[in-house]
Amino acid sequence: MSNYPKFATVTANETSHYGIVTDTGFICLSNTFGAQYPTLKHVIEADQLDALAEAAKGQQDDFTEAEISYQIPIDNAEKLICIGVNYPARNEEYKDGQEAPPFPSMFIRFARSFTGHNTPLIRPKASEQLDYEGEVVIIIGKGGRHIPKATALDHIAGISLCNEGTLRDWVRHAKFNVTQGKNFDSTGAIGPWMVAYKDESQIADIGLTTKVNGELRQQDRTGRMMFDFRYLINYVSTFTTLAPGDIIVTGTPTGSGARLDPPVYLKPGDVVEIEAEGIGRLCNTIVDEV
Repeated sequence: MSNYPKFATVTANETSHYGIVTDTGFICLSNTFGAQYPTLKHVIEADQLDALAEAAKGQQDDFTEAEISYQIPIDNAEKLICIGVNYPARNEEYKDGQEAPPFPSMFIRFARSFTGHNTPLIRPKASEQLDYEGEVVIIIGKGGRHIPKATALDHIAGISLCNEGTLRDWVRHAKFNVTQGKNFDSTGAIGPWMVAYKDESQIADIGLTTKVNGELRQQDRTGRMMFDFRYLINYVSTFTTLAPGDIIVTGTPTGSGARLDPPVYLKPGDVVEIEAEGIGRLCNTIVDEV
């Protein structure tokens, strides 16, 4: 587990808080800093993550683990950008005879399509083809446009995990887009927390796994990504201004349920665990939409 601060946004006593997750619970920092920085995104915008981490030193937990429920770490991001087909074996899964693409595929998700750690993912009434995609997330700290690759990592505030849940039949509803199948409410998750980013060693070669009901389904390393973190920040900032708190979901390895023979989709009661070295474990169960 990472020794770097783990910032989270949680609900406790029916109130939203941000702060730092400890080995035993949660230190609430929004009680002290909330008037100046209403959300964790505001903390990032002000470049005050280090100040908050320093303020938490020596403090006792305000809540136990059992007293909090996790939200998305940054629950008010301006943009949530997802990268598709970013691992070599993932490109081969498509079996379309095409070489690896020269540029990354990408699409946008809405914040409402994600939920937090230990919160159920909802299989919608419209489809039974809910699938998992375990991914590493980067959260932008310093914004910018036309960010050079050489300095791109200086723009990262933290890293997290994502289950980029997808309705497979709904990404095939139209010829050129996947938006519908990627944006059903509460079909994906981000979290549990954001690990503060300090240096490139944290992200250079992260081992990433996905398990369903304890069975290993996905396994790869970020060092094998076709488009690395530097490239993604540079490329995305070419066409849009990246803002503090923006979330980039960086792609999933091979092994999604749709690629099994026969396909195996998520059903109520299933437990999906996304785990990555130096970040943690994101866990969600599956329930049907009521």
